Amino acid sequence: MPVRVYRPVVGRRLPVTVFFHGGGYVLGDLDSHDGLARLLANGSRSLVVSVDYPLAPEHKFPAPIDAGYAATKWVADNADELGADRARLAVAGDSAGGNLAAVVALKARAAKQPHIVCQLLIYPDLDFRRTNHSITQLAGKYGNITRAAQDWFMNHYITTEADKLHPLVSPLLESDLTGLPPALIITAEYDALRDEGEEYGRRLAAADVPVSVRRYDGMIHEFLRHPFDDATVAIADATTALKNLFDTGASSSFGSRRSTSTSPSGVRP
Repeated sequence: MPVRVYRPVVGRRLPVTVFFHGGGYVLGDLDSHDGLARLLANGSRSLVVSVDYPLAPEHKFPAPIDAGYAATKWVADNADELGADRARLAVAGDSAGGNLAAVVALKARAAKQPHIVCQLLIYPDLDFRRTNHSITQLAGKYGNITRAAQDWFMNHYITTEADKLHPLVSPLLESDLTGLPPALIITAEYDALRDEGEEYGRRLAAADVPVSVRRYDGMIHEFLRHPFDDATVAIADATTALKNLFDTGASSSFGSRRSTSTSPSGVRP
């Protein structure tokens, strides 16, 4: 399984972020998210390992999850060779990659390894039931895919309807979120996945997990990969939080709160 390693600083041991790209479990690769991985590496001053996990429909659930967890464990086990600090390991991802990052954190908790200090979930896909308000109201609008397209991507990834309710497919349905790593969750006002990300944040906070949910008003799904002013703001917010956590080792870098960032230049439909 290929990975691409981004090293923003030469000559010292760095914290490390394992990154999973988006693309609905069917699309995307190392090149499609090269720019975002570089921004995360430079902003957080961490080694970023971008994972080219196997895609559906050739590799259905749980293959991408198993691969994502194996890659994360490999990074921890080979930290010395990579020039990384295994004690400062984060997982991150956008959209479907945000799902994989959240699920890898769940698998690492269950296996008690590797130790993950943070999960950065960027407009994550966390609930395959597709019943919340933002899904029903925004599907097919403002750049969001239609309900039919949602079903197309889901049906490539899962095998049965029952898979939709599996906590490793829909982490929002995991009954116990205690003991998970501190989380920063980025959402966008006009994103169909907005509500599930924000609900996951509320559930993490209820489980006493330090979490910050930051909604960017006027923004759309995938906005971090577009040349919007608020994309720059969101990258800075995310990487500053990561850097502070890596530097201090303290979960206080993520207060249990919900905050909103807006910009006069933000796109408003």
